[in-house]
Amino acid sequence: MSEDNAPLSRFRFQRMLEMLEKKEGRGTELITVYIPPGKQISEVMSDLRSEWGTAGNIKSKTTRKNVQDALTKVMERLKLFKRIPDNGLVIFAGTIASDQLGVGEMETYVVIPPEPISTYYYRCSHRFMLEPLYELLRSEDAYGILVMDSKEATFALLKGRRADIIREI
Repeated sequence: MSEDNAPLSRFRFQRMLEMLEKKEGRGTELITVYIPPGKQISEVMSDLRSEWGTAGNIKSKTTRKNVQDALTKVMERLKLFKRIPDNGLVIFAGTIASDQLGVGEMETYVVIPPEPISTYYYRCSHRFMLEPLYELLRSEDAYGILVMDSKEATFALLKGRRADIIREI
């Protein structure tokens, strides 16, 4: 993110999160997948295929279909990437509830966070899990940390809940 566009990008990111926060499913039909940088796409695809099979055990026919459709959408979107971006990847998919009972529209959102994420996470719920992305917006202060003993020293940067090791001597 360049310095000139940082406030605008941050504003757009926050607006997108607020829009996603309003989305709600009827049951546990909304899928959230957080993928950190460096994670192999094949490994994530394998996990999602496994979850698709497990979703076949859901008793409600509608919920089962919606969860499996959402997982399929996530896997389709993931296939568009050759590798996970440097800051990681977050994919949201699911059938968003409407006013009519049993009617909803499948929606998929792909987000590349403004800062690196460190967690690999899959969740199926009635809402998208947005807390880790909101945390990225809150963490503005950064602190330098130096840990040393008689033989070694480690320099790190603490920003929010994330600590990035800069150098080890």
